[in-house]
Amino acid sequence: MSSILLVTSSPRGAASHSTRVATELAQKLKAKTPGAKIVTRDLAKNPLPHIDADYTSGIYTPAESRSAQQQSVVGVSDAIVDELFAADAVVIATGLINFNISSTLKSWIDHIARAGKTFSYGADGPKGLVTGKKVYLVIASGGVYSSGPAAPFDHATPYLKTTLGFLGMTDVEVVRIEGVAMGPEAEEKAISSALDYTSDLALAA
Repeated sequence: MSSILLVTSSPRGAASHSTRVATELAQKLKAKTPGAKIVTRDLAKNPLPHIDADYTSGIYTPAESRSAQQQSVVGVSDAIVDELFAADAVVIATGLINFNISSTLKSWIDHIARAGKTFSYGADGPKGLVTGKKVYLVIASGGVYSSGPAAPFDHATPYLKTTLGFLGMTDVEVVRIEGVAMGPEAEEKAISSALDYTSDLALAA
């Protein structure tokens, strides 16, 4: 059975463009694969704990020697990592918040970036261990950041592609919903264009 991991992070709830488009993309991918399932990780409704001293010490402590708190926080990370490895495709949604990803999505990244689990170091340098997955990034923004004078301010897209690539996920498509703060007409056009693109991506999957 194919599994699609849908990771959403917008604090805007039902008003979120990134969540809407990402959810529709996941549903389109599911419809194309009989028996596929969608596993949703809503980081806004259920935020992950920020990594702390118990986490950073716990991941390097043998399981049988961890304190109860270390067991708890590392257990959360282990579950997130297992969820990622189980997925065949990953759809990640975020708004462009202060030129970068949401803080809840950053916490997710911090939990999945695990030496010895999702990446390793060897004689040839770092090696990503999360391979063989198709990743779709759905990024919503009030302005236009794909090109033009504001392009250098988009730190979300390069950060996500670099980090995911480091972990072994190099097959990445980007779906932009941009210019949504430039009036109702621009907003409608941005959403329509993004949804059309997700249909093309689903057909090509």
